[in-house]
Amino acid sequence: MTPERQREPLEPTARAAPPGPTGEAPLLDASATGTVFHTPHGPLRAVDEVSLTLAEGETLGIVGESGSGKSVLGRTLMGLITDGPGTTVSGRVLIGGKDVHALTPAGRRALWGTEVAMVFQDPMTSLNPVKKVGTHLSESLRLHLRLSRADARDRAVDLLRQVGIPEPVRRAGQYPHELSGGMRQRVVIAMALACGPRLLIADEPTTALDVTVQKQILDLLRSLAEELRMATVLISHDLATVAGRTDRVAVMYAGRLVEYADTAAVFDRPRHPYSSALIASIPRLELPPHTLLPAIEGHPPDLRHPPAGCRFAPRCALADARCTTESPRLTAYAGDRGAGGLVACHHSLGAAEEAAV
Repeated sequence: MTPERQREPLEPTARAAPPGPTGEAPLLDASATGTVFHTPHGPLRAVDEVSLTLAEGETLGIVGESGSGKSVLGRTLMGLITDGPGTTVSGRVLIGGKDVHALTPAGRRALWGTEVAMVFQDPMTSLNPVKKVGTHLSESLRLHLRLSRADARDRAVDLLRQVGIPEPVRRAGQYPHELSGGMRQRVVIAMALACGPRLLIADEPTTALDVTVQKQILDLLRSLAEELRMATVLISHDLATVAGRTDRVAVMYAGRLVEYADTAAVFDRPRHPYSSALIASIPRLELPPHTLLPAIEGHPPDLRHPPAGCRFAPRCALADARCTTESPRLTAYAGDRGAGGLVACHHSLGAAEEAAV
């Protein structure tokens, strides 16, 4: 038997979140979301009590090192990871007012494509090598929108044209291996957009692509989100990717949110030492060649046996005895010019200056 999921709300300081840009009810509302994998060596809490919201038309960036829980969170939000023999999912995820994890498997499948869709890291694992590109698109259209075979084929060609693939009619008749990596990723994006989802989750959508193609894909996602008024979750380990393309940023470390605020606030004045260290490691054009970038010493913790207190404490220069025994909670701060956010740190950067004002 899988342990029953807990649905008690978080206490106010951890439940709070920066308001959406429109003030409307959020399209995505995740409350105390947790994902535990039960391994032979003990439970691994990959996502731990994460709460966030996303409004229609808004873009949220989720950043952190590899292994911080970003991709697991994305799959949990979409309902791809659910309670099962080796997994426990807790908390609540509402998309358009529907509790994803309270739905039946059939209910979740009906949600996918029409309400929420996902772009995965590696397009070759998302595409069937023995199916033509047009078939990948038309199958979803016929299933969800009940289009005829001819209408689905025409719509598939239109989608390929929409995502910038040249000669869409010819490409629709080709197999995935006949396309370049950038074109395959565009096909995956077209598949995600086929049924007009209100929410798109893009998990490292530019992995293994060269820099020029990365920019093209990211620009495409942004223009489509603006055109379709679509909410977007952009998951990336590359802070430069999300810096100019998101409205808000959630910084994850060891399965937890450590900072959550407007993008400009995070990059201009990060409040968590981990956020500050990540930003300091971004290469800058003004630096001389061969400049060594500052690195974060140590390694992320083993999430089967996380340390007591703050999980970043073993790598943090500001850590003291309190940090090693007492886990910090997400707490709201006012910030500059009203641009506040949430930070989980006993020694939040800038807190002393604010207290003195």
